[in-house]
Amino acid sequence: MSDLSAIANLSILLVEPSDVQQKLIIKSLIQSGVKQIETATTQTQALTLLASYQPDLVISSMYLADGTADSLLQNIRSNPRTEHQAFMLVSSERNKKYLEQLRQSGVLAILPKPFTSEAITRALKATLDIISEQEVELEHFDVTLLRVLVVDDSRFARKHIIRVLAGMGIPAPVEAENGKQAIEQLNEQAFDLIVTDYNMPEMDGRELTEAVRGSNSYSHIPILMVSSEANETHLANISQAGVDAICDKPFEPATVRDLLFKIMS
Repeated sequence: MSDLSAIANLSILLVEPSDVQQKLIIKSLIQSGVKQIETATTQTQALTLLASYQPDLVISSMYLADGTADSLLQNIRSNPRTEHQAFMLVSSERNKKYLEQLRQSGVLAILPKPFTSEAITRALKATLDIISEQEVELEHFDVTLLRVLVVDDSRFARKHIIRVLAGMGIPAPVEAENGKQAIEQLNEQAFDLIVTDYNMPEMDGRELTEAVRGSNSYSHIPILMVSSEANETHLANISQAGVDAICDKPFEPATVRDLLFKIMS
């Protein structure tokens, strides 16, 4: 199936309080090929719809009359029935503090207002990647046997990473909430790959990387760092610590697939 016909089959729930913005986003979605769009103007309406309707993607504005995109997403992630819901933010918000929690909760994309049709089409393709589950093929590994350690202090972020990995055929990984817990796991069992967040309490991603690279037992394990950090100095420091690849939050499955192929083959 082509991307265009697959996009046409996507079902979208758009949560946007402004009539004007709602019409503009719907117009962009239709131009990208989307045909199935439901709408809500408040968090309550959205959650009521989600109780009986399972869209492929929720697209939400940041600020709603009865909450925010963050509170909406926390409600979605806290319900076992909807915890894996693909979620995208469309917002003119630039304050990193407000966006960080959404990044940590596993949003698929954060699109600024105004956005281009290319940007929304790319986000829709990322949604397809999430739900189509295309197994990654590695030259020297059977992907279904990979032993992965996922390290992130956010339970929601770990669930998102695990879902993306599962879509590539990688079995359920071992989880750790910070670098300290990760070291304990590394001392107990063998792993083929570490996927770790950067900002974590007790021991962050850079400290974990330095500890791994300084070890005689597991210094060989490839490390994929997942970070929402945009500061180039910080990213340079992370690279120097010995990570094999750095991936943005929110990250797209296609990007993760390419990075895994590079560092594991």
